Amino acid sequence: MKHAPKYPTWQGMSEVRSTVAFTHEVPAWRTLQELQGFDDWREFCSGGDTSFDSPNIFSRSEVCMRPVLFLCVSLACLSLARTAEAAPSDDMRQAVSRAAALQGVALAEGAPDSAAFLGSSNLGGGERVALFGDVAHYRYRLRVGPSGHDVVTLHRVVREDGAWRPARATRAVFMVHGDGWGFEAAFLSSVGSAYVPPEQSLAAYLAKEGVDVWGLDLRWAGVPRDTQDFRFMKHWTLETHAADVGVGLGVAKLLRLAGGNFLGTMHLLGWSRGAVVGYAYLNREARLPRGLRQVDGFIPMDMAVRFSPRDAQQQAWACERYEVLSNARREGQLEGGLLGPAPGIMLQAIGQLAAAQPAAPSPLVMEDIFGPGTGVPTNRKLAVVAAGATSVLFAPLQPIVPAYHLMGSTPDALGLPEQLSFTREGYLFEFGQRTAPYQSINEVVETEAWACGKSVPYDDRLRDVKVPVLYVGAAGGVGRYGEHSLTLLGSRDVTRLNVSTLPEAARALDFGHADLFLADDARVRVWKPMLQWIRTH
Repeated sequence: MKHAPKYPTWQGMSEVRSTVAFTHEVPAWRTLQELQGFDDWREFCSGGDTSFDSPNIFSRSEVCMRPVLFLCVSLACLSLARTAEAAPSDDMRQAVSRAAALQGVALAEGAPDSAAFLGSSNLGGGERVALFGDVAHYRYRLRVGPSGHDVVTLHRVVREDGAWRPARATRAVFMVHGDGWGFEAAFLSSVGSAYVPPEQSLAAYLAKEGVDVWGLDLRWAGVPRDTQDFRFMKHWTLETHAADVGVGLGVAKLLRLAGGNFLGTMHLLGWSRGAVVGYAYLNREARLPRGLRQVDGFIPMDMAVRFSPRDAQQQAWACERYEVLSNARREGQLEGGLLGPAPGIMLQAIGQLAAAQPAAPSPLVMEDIFGPGTGVPTNRKLAVVAAGATSVLFAPLQPIVPAYHLMGSTPDALGLPEQLSFTREGYLFEFGQRTAPYQSINEVVETEAWACGKSVPYDDRLRDVKVPVLYVGAAGGVGRYGEHSLTLLGSRDVTRLNVSTLPEAARALDFGHADLFLADDARVRVWKPMLQWIRTH
């Protein structure tokens, strides 16, 4: 009898952020997400369905006239936004909160679907950080549920006309990160780095070029390291994260309108697992009439939700991972991912030790882990192998695709990664240290079910999604294997950018999954073509 591989159990070596609650009262309106269950929106707006008649929800006129309400509140916010040359006033915050409510965000305290601004995620209470030149980074915390852990951080990286005065921009992008790394670590990693200039990250580059960049830290990205009880993650799913993205998009749209951005587009970008969340969100949004949808273009980066028939092996591997992970979940595992429980703590340890003691033997792995006679690898070697041959970290699980890795490399005599080809070593060590300690397991299980070909509730309306699409792949990451997922969409305007420097047979050494953001030449290979696409869509 063939035994299924065991769930990984790596052993290895978030700050608790201050919360500022707002005290003003806002009506306990039901969220738009609940209204999205209507298959026929016209039936609801015409009064044909009475199941939502209640004094504590959006009235029929409020829902069906949302575009008008949306614009009116935005105009009311405008005079506040354009004169705020210091921290936003209470009036501004109240206006933003009420505008968020008009996006379907209920602010009633304690409601299961409640969401409210909690204030800054910055130590010391600041919500704005000047980065370089006229580019600044804004952070806001949003309460999206009843638990103290039901919190996401909304980010904005944008050029300014002055402090607290974001410049107008006709193009905007909303970024959703993948496993392990939150918004700043994934998309703004250059800020504070000792190895690259502050503008050398995707969010910083796009903002400098005039794009209004937004993004979200998913709920698990803010879970503190000392957490022991993960029962609050039990019901966090792809649907949960897709709903949170909808909240973030709604608030972003309102704040843009408040700043005078009445024209332009908002594109949704998802990297890795973030692309899966993006597909789930678009499927959700497709229930709405076009005038109420928030996304004008989709940029999935290096991920697959379904495999082509010619990639049957990758589908079978996904089925194996699904069985192992779903078994772990049935046994009570609520936290973890492809690397096992507490994946970020292990990655943090690899990065910390490689930076502090690169030549010392690694205390994290056993002797001869890389083969008989290889001994104990150094901290540096372990970090480089983890980046250049990331599939080894999944063992005994199969990788997502053959030879999957975060960063391209050149091999040593044994065929193990020896030198990174595109990203600086020191930058890698910093990247490892910036991982979030924990992750909810449900979205990982659901992703594997989706890739396995099982029925999931996230693709029944994707054919109704017809926004322009730009797929960005890394030949050494998921690469071409992610292109089949695009056929699930109804989009006709589809562009593919698959970054490759070597033949397919050498994909084990080619441009990697994280090189898309960290490589020295990512600006030329990846970001500049993305910017050109954003400007023309």
